[in-house]
Amino acid sequence: MSSDHRFGLSAALTTPFDAGQAIDIPRALAHARWCLANGCDSVTLFGTTGEGASIGARERSAVLAAFIAAGIPARHILAGVMANSVEDAAAQAREVLEAGCRGVLLAPPSYYKNVGDDGLFAWFGAVFSALGPAARDVFLYNIPSVTAVELSVDLVGRLRAAFPAAVAGVKDSSGHWAYTERLLAAHRDLAILIGDERDLAAGVRLGGQGAISGMANVCPQRLLPLIREGRDDPALTGFVDELVKTAVTPAVKAMVAHRTGDMVWRRARAPLAPVSDGDMDHLTGLLDRMDRMAAA
Repeated sequence: MSSDHRFGLSAALTTPFDAGQAIDIPRALAHARWCLANGCDSVTLFGTTGEGASIGARERSAVLAAFIAAGIPARHILAGVMANSVEDAAAQAREVLEAGCRGVLLAPPSYYKNVGDDGLFAWFGAVFSALGPAARDVFLYNIPSVTAVELSVDLVGRLRAAFPAAVAGVKDSSGHWAYTERLLAAHRDLAILIGDERDLAAGVRLGGQGAISGMANVCPQRLLPLIREGRDDPALTGFVDELVKTAVTPAVKAMVAHRTGDMVWRRARAPLAPVSDGDMDHLTGLLDRMDRMAAA
């Protein structure tokens, strides 16, 4: 981890698929090593950018085992958990934690809509209780644009008070700055991670400890001044403004394909589909221009 013991930068690792839609583990390993060698403190498997909701239990086990067997230290690996049942969420989290990984990014259940804080508190509490003494280093995942469930600032406080050994932080991918400000002000004892790179520098200036970032798949070194110094990067903000106009996860994969010259990275697993050639050309042109400006 970072030398100052802050969370730092984790790549929300995108997942490569072969022609048969199986996970291409050698490519995933090579990409993870590249991210770690270029400024990332860790990689996060099976998150939103990694199409984690489309990856089954058998595949999760195989990928995690392959990463550790290949010599990527478990302490540099987190894993997302996106499940509706307590049993499934606890089983996925237990596998990650028992492997010695850095932590778990735990999303709320998302099938039922308009649930209240009491129901969410009971669900998270049941997961932590099922984990028992293994419950540790859990980062609550607030991404209401995907889950349609917002983790209120008060709910985060209740969970932290009730399960202090389990709850380590929050990844806020709400994209709502007013919420992010409230979260940072109320929970300085937690590692608050900023999911929207456009808010990252400002969040760090208010006490944020870093990010689990999709853009870390593409330009991790560019994110380091934001995380280490809270330095704004208007060019990066402008690029992300354009990227979010498309399907974000396939767009990030297209940027990895452009960086590596390996078009296999463009593949997404159904129901997602690759971005159009036109969108890829538009984004890669902007990315190349941003890189040229940085080099000038």
